[in-house]
Amino acid sequence: CSSDLRILASLPDVDLVAVVDTNRARAEEIAAANNTKALFEPGALLGQVDAVSIAAPTERHLELALPFLEAGVPVLVEKPMARTLEEADAMIAAAAKSGVVLAVGHTERFNPAVDAARTMLRDPRFIEVHRLGTFPERSLDIDVVFDLMIHDLDVVLSLVNSEVESIEAVGVPVLTGRVDIANARLRFRNGCIANLTASRISRDRVRKIRFFQPAAYVSIDYAAQKVEMYRLVKGEGPMPKIDGGDMPVQNEEPLKRELADFIDAVVSKRAPKVDGQQGRRALDLCARIVAAM
Repeated sequence: CSSDLRILASLPDVDLVAVVDTNRARAEEIAAANNTKALFEPGALLGQVDAVSIAAPTERHLELALPFLEAGVPVLVEKPMARTLEEADAMIAAAAKSGVVLAVGHTERFNPAVDAARTMLRDPRFIEVHRLGTFPERSLDIDVVFDLMIHDLDVVLSLVNSEVESIEAVGVPVLTGRVDIANARLRFRNGCIANLTASRISRDRVRKIRFFQPAAYVSIDYAAQKVEMYRLVKGEGPMPKIDGGDMPVQNEEPLKRELADFIDAVVSKRAPKVDGQQGRRALDLCARIVAAM
């Protein structure tokens, strides 16, 4: 929440009206740090704002977003967009009825490394994903599939032009009552296979995704915003050579790009890069993975 406010306050043509938190002390502290006012009830914003960004526990997304969408106020909601597909559908329907923007905060889609790699991917046949994190010091109202793996599921869905045909998955609740480490193997209709591992109980932080396609290999390090590509190149002799290395990436804060896209979508009255339907698609795949466990 504090990062969102810091960035929103720095964006041109954005007037930060208020921060809302039911924790009064926290609201006042964050508001003072960002030179804005503190409010304690979301409804107090109605009639005062042109757009809202919702960063709250998933269980509250629908109740917080719906009044604004019904009032014609564009909404950016954090991932996962809702607890259930029914809640996601209610948000999508409200946005469509009011004709306003509904964006979902899948921040990795705005990672410059993902954009750089996208131009190099033609027909990936195998995708390997590792998203490993240390145990978080925050409330965990969702399991690791909806908490962490969903980032990569959204990225994979945006890069593989095919439907998921079958799923194998396993999840283990290690330190909490919810799944803390999970692995999913997805088979797409076009034959591509994606193997994803997500953990929030690891000693090291790893956020990497690797793509294997005919005659080429592409690797993304999300955290370092680094892309490597290696490919076979026909030489003068009978044997091809391997060419490649680090690819150019224009580093920038993904969250800043996400918020800037939302603001531009609101002002330009266009669809955001990640809209409600794409947020729903990632949520649906998460639910299918959990059901397969």
